[in-house]
Amino acid sequence: MNERQPTRRPGGRSARVGAQVHQAVTDLISERGYGNFTVGEIAARAGVADSSIYRRWGNLETLLTDVALTRLNAQSPMPDTGSLAGDLRTYAAQVAREITGPDGPAVLHLAVALSSSGQQGRQAGADLRAERTRQLQSMLDRARDRGEHAPDAFEVLDHILAPMYIRVLFGMELTPDYVDGLVDRLL
Repeated sequence: MNERQPTRRPGGRSARVGAQVHQAVTDLISERGYGNFTVGEIAARAGVADSSIYRRWGNLETLLTDVALTRLNAQSPMPDTGSLAGDLRTYAAQVAREITGPDGPAVLHLAVALSSSGQQGRQAGADLRAERTRQLQSMLDRARDRGEHAPDAFEVLDHILAPMYIRVLFGMELTPDYVDGLVDRLL
């Protein structure tokens, strides 16, 4: 007898619940800050049972790590404008839009808080750096293949991304001229 196994549909209920829970976390961080809410409050805000959160993530720390990594690693495709300067300007502008958007500051604050909250938080920070470095390396390798001199990925992190993150964390404005200036100084 052939029993059909249920197939998971991408974007089905599981994805919807995940998105609702992630949004509830970012909303609560925006309103109250890190560490000032419970799994029960996240569940109520997301419209799910707290048992669903525990079943999927295990604990609050794992959920917060997942939210930070998912939000900060979500990206537009790496730009390919035909020049390193154009790619870096486009990429920096995309990151600036992401981190100054409605959830951007809350997610950055969460990432900073997690990075000092034990081994799991340190691992989340390492995972985020590894993913950002991988993304950047593809752009930099493409530039080198075109014969352009390209900095290494850590120089891009240090001279473009880090200053933007710091400005957002401290409530300072990120103007297009400032973002372009970061790219100009690096190149």
